[in-house]
Amino acid sequence: MWIVEDHGLLSFIETLDFQHQYFNQVKIDKEKKFLIFVEHKPVYTIGKNSKIQISEIKNIPVIKTERGGDITYHGPGQIVIYPIFNLNQSKIGPKKYIQLLEEIIIDALKTFKINATTQQTLPGVWIDNRKIASIGVRIKHGITFHGLALNVSTDLNYFNYITPCGIDNLETTSISKELGKKIAVDDIKAKIVKNFQKLIFI
Repeated sequence: MWIVEDHGLLSFIETLDFQHQYFNQVKIDKEKKFLIFVEHKPVYTIGKNSKIQISEIKNIPVIKTERGGDITYHGPGQIVIYPIFNLNQSKIGPKKYIQLLEEIIIDALKTFKINATTQQTLPGVWIDNRKIASIGVRIKHGITFHGLALNVSTDLNYFNYITPCGIDNLETTSISKELGKKIAVDDIKAKIVKNFQKLIFI
């Protein structure tokens, strides 16, 4: 059974600290599974293999992380989800895990009659050529952390200052933009939790 927590609006550094705390708990007790929801205060994060060297963009901090992927933006109106559990306890490997994360978001978007898909060579969730959700995970000692970010009512202008995910001319979108009306982050959380329990059922 997933331990589901909603931490509201926090800085990225605060959530990084508790991710490590939960990671250590799972390392001791392999049966524990945490599903953490958070909205971040504005921040740009970059993956561990990115070559970007910068401390801030437009007065917003840029933080190097342990996850995969390149640079992205996190801020209010975006659901960030951190699943922290022992992947070795399941019958799925890292590649299948990424596919399930994508499937969880694609199915949740159907709640709003939004038809999203994946792209063969690029992780994340897409609506045509517009990216609505990003995935950047780390698996260490078989334990997953970091996770995925879904744009709900995010201010997409912040993506204009970077090359999101290292992809030139990448257009980002959100649920609110696709529907043409304001959607609250709480409107989709319950569906995401249900999908985790259904698809990643260890």
